[in-house]
Amino acid sequence: MGFEVSAWLRTRPPVAAMTVLSLASPKRHPLFFKPTISCCTSGSADSSPLSPSSLSSRSYIRRWCSTPISRRPLDQGVDNVRDWVEADQPLASPDRLTIVSYNILGDRNALKHKDLYSNVPPFYMNWERRKKVICKELMGWNPDIICLQRRTGDAADGCAMFWKADEFRLLEGQSIEFKEFGLRDNVAQLSVFEMRKDESRRLLVGNIHVLYNPSRGDVKLGQIRFLLLRAQILSAKWGDAPLVLAGDFNSTPQSAIYKFLSSSKLNILFYDRRDLSGQKSCHPAQVLGLKKEVSSPFIIMNGLLENCWTDREVEVATGDAGCHVLVHPLKLSSSYAAVKGSRKTRGSNGEPLATSYHSKFLGTVDYLWYSDGLVPTKVLDIIPFDTLHSTGSLPCKNIGSDHLALVSEFAFTSRTEEGNNTTTAAFSGVAAPASKEQNDLLVMDSC
Repeated sequence: MGFEVSAWLRTRPPVAAMTVLSLASPKRHPLFFKPTISCCTSGSADSSPLSPSSLSSRSYIRRWCSTPISRRPLDQGVDNVRDWVEADQPLASPDRLTIVSYNILGDRNALKHKDLYSNVPPFYMNWERRKKVICKELMGWNPDIICLQRRTGDAADGCAMFWKADEFRLLEGQSIEFKEFGLRDNVAQLSVFEMRKDESRRLLVGNIHVLYNPSRGDVKLGQIRFLLLRAQILSAKWGDAPLVLAGDFNSTPQSAIYKFLSSSKLNILFYDRRDLSGQKSCHPAQVLGLKKEVSSPFIIMNGLLENCWTDREVEVATGDAGCHVLVHPLKLSSSYAAVKGSRKTRGSNGEPLATSYHSKFLGTVDYLWYSDGLVPTKVLDIIPFDTLHSTGSLPCKNIGSDHLALVSEFAFTSRTEEGNNTTTAAFSGVAAPASKEQNDLLVMDSC
């Protein structure tokens, strides 16, 4: 990866960033930062992470402004009033950081799929306007690390990561382009940070935009298992650094993919490959009870859906055509599920009722996962579900994307023994895989 200095978030001093894009170099389009930003990219240096023509699938790293801005509701349309919900964490240390995950809706994607935004006045879809609204949101939360995702509408995808360079030092960054491993055109990134005020505090942050296609659960699982193994290897390399995985996982809290992330294990033959993500049950008419849901049973305990999986699909999902049980080595929890919120904003499992809303989808697909070594001390709750529904669709006057940002404050826990981020049997002593072997990941030995 090369290094550059460029302008993005138009704020105060110093911020750093890492972006993953997947196309050739687009033209620069300043957005949020002053030119004091340093960047690390795996593509051309002549690029800007949020310009409509730019976001492909490269990896990008920049600096974030540490100047706080007062938090107040936006002043037009539906108020984007979101309350902090705090958790009682007796083991939390004073060393804390706030992380944002936000899918900001690619401009080209919005233009290509106008049917998704038929309820949105065209003025609110304008990128020049939306980016200002997004910037205002981000500045108001004053986060330490920002993880952005964006789909551009063609074979281009992008992630970007920003952090306060006066608070954190980047130790290592990795960009993942899944197309190199036969897993479509999505991207992800991993960054290891060290706190400047306490160099013994290290943190691994991951950022991913999982494939959208509701029928390709095999590819979704393949992308996620690949990221998790890379994360485990990188965490081990840096002293078992605790981790936060942010992103748009394009999977609902009721899905098999969510179960895999939260429980560390999944037998894929119990599930229909075409409905692993749960997205098909989230049409607004279904969610609001205006349309009867028509679907096959989600879990088939006797494995009758085995014939729905071809050998190739099993291989994509698990890394081995002969293995049907998928295991990942990380002990992950969702920050929002861990911090109890209001019934107006949360579902039965504690996750937000909805983090994305357009004419064909109303539900939750965005998460901030964390490992042992960290605890969420508070989260910024989403706007109440009835308020969100009243917008008719996102974006709206005061929300610049069709997703809601997730914001969590994390604290390091008291010093723990080495290896506290992983399950005891997972990938002990595994070296970074060679390129041709990187698609054979996260396979249970007993398969």
